[in-house]
Amino acid sequence: MSTSEGQKSEISSGERHIFVCQYHSCLHQNSQEVLKTFEAETKNLVGVNIEPSSCLGQCSIGPTVRIIPDEIWYYRVQPEHIPLIVRQHLKGNKPIDEMLNPRIHPRF
Repeated sequence: MSTSEGQKSEISSGERHIFVCQYHSCLHQNSQEVLKTFEAETKNLVGVNIEPSSCLGQCSIGPTVRIIPDEIWYYRVQPEHIPLIVRQHLKGNKPIDEMLNPRIHPRF
């Protein structure tokens, strides 16, 4: 079973889980700070769980963030992007188009 299959099977309905890759190349691109910023920015949001993740398979375009059950994948996420993701996506239910991973969310 792949990591993403295992993660998805553990999700309870009504909750969002935000997985922030903490594997080698994402760590080299500041994903540890992305994780900390998500934790700080969402501490008062009900139904939002921030979790470190092993490799999400998007190494060349990390740090990668995956939001379940929405099945939204963001790429090249940096700490300064987190307030927008929280405000627009998590609170407003509108994913940020320009941050969607083009491998997973093709635009044609």
